[in-house]
Amino acid sequence: MKITAVIMAGGRGERFWPKSRNSCPKQFLSLTSDGETMIQKTVKRLSPLVSPEDIFIVTNAAYGELVQDQLPDVPKENILSEPCARNTAPCIAFAAAVIQKKYGDAIMLVLPSDHLIGYENIYIKTLKKAIKTAEEGKNLVTIGITPTYPETGYGYINFGEESGDAYEVERFVEKPDLPTAKKYLASGKYLWNSGMFVWKTSSIMDNMQALMPDIYEGALRIGESYCTPDFEETLVKEFTAFRSESVDFGIMEKASDIYTIPGSFGWDDVGSWLAVERINETDDDKNYFDGDVISVDSKRTTVCAGKRLVAAIGTRDIIIVDTDDVLLVCSKNNTQDVKKVIAQLKEQGRDELV
Repeated sequence: MKITAVIMAGGRGERFWPKSRNSCPKQFLSLTSDGETMIQKTVKRLSPLVSPEDIFIVTNAAYGELVQDQLPDVPKENILSEPCARNTAPCIAFAAAVIQKKYGDAIMLVLPSDHLIGYENIYIKTLKKAIKTAEEGKNLVTIGITPTYPETGYGYINFGEESGDAYEVERFVEKPDLPTAKKYLASGKYLWNSGMFVWKTSSIMDNMQALMPDIYEGALRIGESYCTPDFEETLVKEFTAFRSESVDFGIMEKASDIYTIPGSFGWDDVGSWLAVERINETDDDKNYFDGDVISVDSKRTTVCAGKRLVAAIGTRDIIIVDTDDVLLVCSKNNTQDVKKVIAQLKEQGRDELV
């Protein structure tokens, strides 16, 4: 069976402001020392499994040219541009309908564009297990990450009986408080929800038809128009009419035949500026410096310099990001509050800085 991949690349990456902007969000930035962007890494690591001509990028219409520039081997017709943001369920239905039109039934890997993987060989082996499970019947498979600490910022997957290479999913649970996260970790029966899925296009579309029939019908009309003169008009008409819904809530929490494959392949969702020190080499004082930086007695400090010299003196647990028009200075305890700055900029009508 044909193996395809759908890379979801429509996010704004607000927690990586001021480098991540509406004009060039996180997935199109390089946050590692090798210079490769997040989306380039995502596509490159799939090369043992999926050819570039079988990779589909679903992104915001404004980012079509960015995708073409960064992924020249992916065919232009495989860049599926959403006319507006409608969350993951419409995104996935759109891609599944297009793939069915192009290939008939096929395996569909659904992957975020902005995650990092430390052990790519293990990652590919995990995906192969998920593909094998997805090929059996109407199974919907999610990749869960084996937790290493009681994280409160992720949703969790509660799994039950083992079935071949996979485990039956008992339920999906929302982000827990710390005591609950500790219980999940101690039980050994919970995985972090990574947002990675594997299924046949027929399996996900059958579930869309049963559980989200309005989105299913619209996606079918989009798929039928793919590579015809009516495609753009049909896409705008149908997609803008979709309600915003996640695939987790719309499908995964309600469907049957849901399985999970535990993954231990050095996964990092690179969710905020805190990730930079995890994914790059730091010095003996746990500092990470990128660009022209002079440090005097700084510890646990991350500096991403721009065109100017940045001097950090006696800093502790600080993140400094310098761009042409914005300087961010942030305590590591407050990285999630970057979104509050963006909200204030929007209120002030300073959209050129967002």
